[in-house]
Amino acid sequence: MRIGIVCYPTFGGSGVLATELGKALADKGHEVHFITYQQPVRLNVFNTNILYHEVRVPTYPLFDYPPYELALASTMVDVIINQDLDLLHVHYAIPHASAAYLAKQIIKSKTGRDVPVITTLHGTDITLVGRDKTYEPVVTFSINESDAITAVSENLKQETYKNFQIHKEIEVITNFVDVSRFNKKPFDAFKKVIAPNGEKILVHASNFRKVKRVLDVVKVFAEVNKYIPCKLLMVGDGPERPAAEELARALGVEHEIRFVGKQEQIEEILAVCDLFLLPSEYESFGLAALEAMAARSVVISTNAGGLPEIMEQGKTGFMANVGDVAAMSDFAISLLKSESRLEEMKEAAFQQALAFDIHNIVPQYEKLYSRYCRNVPCT
Repeated sequence: MRIGIVCYPTFGGSGVLATELGKALADKGHEVHFITYQQPVRLNVFNTNILYHEVRVPTYPLFDYPPYELALASTMVDVIINQDLDLLHVHYAIPHASAAYLAKQIIKSKTGRDVPVITTLHGTDITLVGRDKTYEPVVTFSINESDAITAVSENLKQETYKNFQIHKEIEVITNFVDVSRFNKKPFDAFKKVIAPNGEKILVHASNFRKVKRVLDVVKVFAEVNKYIPCKLLMVGDGPERPAAEELARALGVEHEIRFVGKQEQIEEILAVCDLFLLPSEYESFGLAALEAMAARSVVISTNAGGLPEIMEQGKTGFMANVGDVAAMSDFAISLLKSESRLEEMKEAAFQQALAFDIHNIVPQYEKLYSRYCRNVPCT
């Protein structure tokens, strides 16, 4: 199949999922065309089945805000016609679903062909941005006009039905992880640089938006550090970073925390991690948690959104209510005090991650694609 994938090229979960999906499809012999405004951060391999098409947005004095959606739709049309794509798979509803609808109509008027569009919903495109009255009518229309709709968790599926007038079936195809990539032995030298005296290592990774509650990460760490010698790695960047750094200083733990910024090789960091902290207000799925589990880290998180769909309380990790810093701290302290239980839960987390391995999930997308293929062999 010749598949067009439209996504955001950044470190966010939707872009990571889309890129890893495209790479896996290419490895299986499909021709994958990425269409976005810059090369995706995870698109760091050479594969003759992967092609990248940059969306160029012209700037004119007339436009305070360059019309990216129109440039994207035009690029979609160009790639579909000249590369003879079988279908478009767009990730994140805004603005990709609406741009795909426009491209679909242009192709139909030009060639008479009806190009299938599959839209995958990822989270804030539904739970936050898409619910804004500015976007809601377009988001609802574009989703309903998609040939197929998928969501990355049952929770997100139900949130979509709750907040939008969707008249089509939404299929759940969960996020996935390449377990082989994250199942790494830790580099002792790296671990000693972070924790020279054998301290436990806690990690948080996100885009540092308010919904991630990074201040709660610092608060939990400060409490745990009173009882267990430990270090905290804060991976990523975003608007809440300055406040998190200020709080660390106020709590006197600034020397135990490293803000390491955005990291492409997150698996090397997770390999030395004992606990992964994810106190988010909402996670449509929790891809960061799943990656941590695949790296044999125990996750301490909230019970928000889709997280209960991938975690088992007390077996593969611990969940608490949003904002319950005390409970998350107690979970972490009690676990870190018992090395045997920590190791047991690390292994249980890894075993749980295997159910979401990329090799189990990608065939579900292939099966979905096959329903919309033209006269080509489909698996």
